[in-house]
Order: sequence, then C-alpha cells, then structure tokens
Amino acid sequence: MENQIVKISPELLEMMGSKLPNSLQPFSREIFLLDIVVAGTTYCQKIHKVYPHLEKGLVLKMQRMPQNKHDENAIAIFYEKIRIGYVPRELNLVISRLMDAGKAFFCRVEHVELGDDYWVKIEAKIYMVE
Repeated sequence: MENQIVKISPELLEMMGSKLPNSLQPFSREIFLLDIVVAGTTYCQKIHKVYPHLEKGLVLKMQRMPQNKHDENAIAIFYEKIRIGYVPRELNLVISRLMDAGKAFFCRVEHVELGDDYWVKIEAKIYMVE
C-alpha cells in the first residue's frame, strides 16, 4: 500500500474542513502580537447595531485593504460581513507585509465600551496563526 494514492471520500473531506472537536485539523497555534484599539469605528454606519454582539473573546476577521486611498497598509476588521474599523495605522505596517506574504491573522475582542458622543471603543488583541 506504500506509494499509493488514497481517494478521499466526501465524508472525510467534510470532516477535514469541519470545526468540530474531533475533526482533522492541521497543526496550528495562535501567536499573540499586539493590543490595539480598533480605529475608525465612528465611520461604521452599523456600529450601534453590531455593538451588542461585541463581547469579550469574540473573534473578528482581519482583511488587507491595499487599495485604501488613505493608507496602502490598511487592514480592515470585520464582524461577520460588516467592516467595523481598522488596525491603527501606526501599528499596521509589519502585519500588512506578513499578510501580503500569506500569513493569517485575526483579532479577539478584549473590552468594549460606549464612549462620549456614542463612540464605540473596541479593545482587541491581534494574533497570527502559525
């Protein structure tokens, strides 16, 4: 049976892509990098709709935005499909370069509060997946 190609069944393929506890996942670990306050939340028109869902431990998606006209190193932060803000400009250079090289990142909500003038302050930790 050595050097034979084994056909993957649809069931095995589904199990490999599953997030179930007993699913087959490649070895990975989360590497903590930075504490941030999400920038630009005041520009999110749906921030007050999203605010009640932003609780400690919630994982937020990070996506490179190289075509951003204000910052070529921009990294947007999303709750589901809603862009809620950005990694602060002064902290995004190295992460943007690593993302461009194929590294995966996410951030996890640490604390959320409603500030003056209904500004939503979101403190988060950024992690790299290795």
